[in-house]
Amino acid sequence: MRFDVITIFPEYFSPLSASLLGKAADKGLLSFGVHDLRDWAYDRHRTVDDTPYGGGPGMVMKPAPWGEALDDVLTPESRLVVPTPSGRPFTQAVAGELASAPHLVFACGRYEGIDSRVMAHYRDVVEVHELSIGDYVLAGGEVAVLVMVEAVSRLVPGVLGNAESVSDDSFAPGRMETLVEGPVYTKPPVWRDREVPAVLKSGHHGKIARWRRDEAFRRTAALRPDLLARLDPKALDKHDRRLLAELGLGDLAVPGRHALDG
Repeated sequence: MRFDVITIFPEYFSPLSASLLGKAADKGLLSFGVHDLRDWAYDRHRTVDDTPYGGGPGMVMKPAPWGEALDDVLTPESRLVVPTPSGRPFTQAVAGELASAPHLVFACGRYEGIDSRVMAHYRDVVEVHELSIGDYVLAGGEVAVLVMVEAVSRLVPGVLGNAESVSDDSFAPGRMETLVEGPVYTKPPVWRDREVPAVLKSGHHGKIARWRRDEAFRRTAALRPDLLARLDPKALDKHDRRLLAELGLGDLAVPGRHALDG
């Protein structure tokens, strides 16, 4: 799979040669290209921004450098990804969708963003994804691109050493009704007077699976109660319903009654 990034700060992307991503690139599973947008700005100062029409604070990235850069980097098989706070949420499901593409091109905006005509034009050329990694504003798209590249890359076959790790992720499609992952432990069995739960050392796979499911419910209720509103009551067993009742969330187990809906 090929990733190309267009940015005015290429130095942000040194992590692409490190850790999991670097190893996958060495194996030929991934390839990366990082391009300086200013290479397509031909004035003396290599200018990529200008004042906004209509007034207002900040600067807007000019369409001409972006148009030339994207014309050079995009192919007919590319998908263009643009990080923006106004985009649709980037989720594990979206990461899986992007992982099926052979070529992703990321456009890193800065200042007040990229002239809107650029994306309007390229929607007629390739598939465009405007995506947000959260309800906050960053100085530019570079950090968001690193987040998305790593999330997508680990879904490419062969990138992870253990393919089952993907199916067990929090938010993996089909995984336990959108519950977050429960706590995890390794050796030693006791650390600073804190013991690993006995059930995990029991060797009883059924009990371990049940414990992990229960802990996922508890952690989701504590940290991401919004996810519980998406539960399908038909997917719950009797034990699930009892646990939800203990957590004060019994209404979630009743079809048509979601206590978190407001």
